[in-house]
Amino acid sequence: MNKIAIRKQETARRKALSRDEVSVLSKKLLGQFTKLDFKGVSAIHIFLPIAEKNEPDTFLMISWLQEHYPLIKIIVPRADFQTSLMTSHLYAGADVLQKSAFNILEPVQNEIYTGNIEMVIVPLLAFDDQGYRVGYGKGFYDRFLEGKIIRKVGLSFFNSVGIIADPHENDVRLDLCITPDQIVYF
Repeated sequence: MNKIAIRKQETARRKALSRDEVSVLSKKLLGQFTKLDFKGVSAIHIFLPIAEKNEPDTFLMISWLQEHYPLIKIIVPRADFQTSLMTSHLYAGADVLQKSAFNILEPVQNEIYTGNIEMVIVPLLAFDDQGYRVGYGKGFYDRFLEGKIIRKVGLSFFNSVGIIADPHENDVRLDLCITPDQIVYF
C-alpha cells in the first residue's frame, strides 16, 4: 500500500480505539520501553501525545524516566507550521505546557535546547518491515532527524503494515519500533 492509503486506514483504526484501549496499549508500550538500553543516554527527545488523535500516552514514559533515570534530560518539541520545522525544549513539567492552534501540547518557555540528544521517540501512524514510517504527512520528524546520528525509536499500537510502497528519498528510517508486544529492530 502507499502512504495515503496507509494513513487513511491507520487513522481510522486508531480513532476506533476507546480511551480504555488507548490506556491499556500505552501501558504495554511502557512495559516494552522499559526494556531499552539507556546506557550512554543523556537526553531523550519525546513527543507529547495528542489525546484527540488517540496517540500513545508518552507521559507514562516521561514519568518512568524521571523516576528511574533522573539524570536523563527530557526534551520535547515545538512545531512551527509556517516553516514545517521543530525546535527542542527542556521538559519542565505538564503545568508549563499549552495546546497550540493544532491541539498539540507544547512547552511555553522559549529557550531552545541545543545540547546532545541520543534518542528520539518518534510518533507515527504506521511502520513497515524496513523501518519506514507513515506520520501525518508534514515531514516534521524527517526534517528534524535528517543527517543526525541519533537512535530513532517509533511507538505503535499496531504491528508492521508490511512494506510501504512509496517511501520518499528524504524519509528517515527508524532504528527500532516499540509495539505493545515487542520491540522490532531494523
